[in-house]
Amino acid sequence: YANDKGIQIIGDIPVYVAFDSADTWAQPSLFQLDENRLPKAVAGCPPDGFSATGQLWGNPLYDWEYHRKTGYSWWVRRIRHCFRLYDVTRIDHFRGFDEYYSIPYKDEDAVNGCWRKGPGMELFHAVKKELGDLPIIAEDLGFLTDSVRELLRDSGYPGMKVLQFAFDSREESDYLPHNYERNCVVYTGTHDNDTLRGWYEALAPEDKEMALTYLNDRGTDEREIHWDYICLAMRSVADTCIIPMQDILGLGREGRINTPSTLGGNWVWRMKEGAFTPGLAGKMRKLTEVYGRSVKIEKGSIKGDS
Repeated sequence: YANDKGIQIIGDIPVYVAFDSADTWAQPSLFQLDENRLPKAVAGCPPDGFSATGQLWGNPLYDWEYHRKTGYSWWVRRIRHCFRLYDVTRIDHFRGFDEYYSIPYKDEDAVNGCWRKGPGMELFHAVKKELGDLPIIAEDLGFLTDSVRELLRDSGYPGMKVLQFAFDSREESDYLPHNYERNCVVYTGTHDNDTLRGWYEALAPEDKEMALTYLNDRGTDEREIHWDYICLAMRSVADTCIIPMQDILGLGREGRINTPSTLGGNWVWRMKEGAFTPGLAGKMRKLTEVYGRSVKIEKGSIKGDS
């Protein structure tokens, strides 16, 4: 039904599975488990400026040597199934295929973890050999090393640019639109970010000054500031531009979907019936046309991105 209306659906594939998942139970040889089928090490992220003890996710890690010997057949099956459900698939935590963070099992935090080498392009060569070139988005957010950037280039997959990450007055940012390459997907914000209005209202004064200078904007009513950033994303060179509905509606923090590393109150936002008015629809239509992001249906195929 969506495709008949000229709409494509993007699905998400997390890099890891849960310890109590069907995959871990049915195929323990895929993972770094001991003779009792308990993890030898688990996944997470190292300490950084946001967390002194890092992030302990607790997922079992893959035995990449076993996957290599099997031609990465489990990953090929997993990705093939995703494309039975979605038109486009976003691979979460793409950097984990270059290097993954390994934390000793039963540690209470991520401090004692270490980086280990992942499968790299060998995995994606196997996927492309079996399934061809697929419309995949690589979630490459966060701290990126040169080897991760190289993996992204070699894969040919578009990475992600989040506009809310761009305006840090302390340093130049890859997320500023003038640094984009065409082969990327720009978001004003993702499900893990605040809404544009909520983000803008919480900006530090020096970052807000930088953001306004970048826009050359001193006169917009702050209640309408989200439109400035929507337009900034849409007129970038990014091949694809995604605007969350909360930003189109101009909602504040009450429209946030998820706050990472918190429990409760997440994933509960719903758009009310009638919120997307004909006026808003007309405005978005006009912007997609002005910035050359119009979508045309020709013999059942979709031309362009919006």
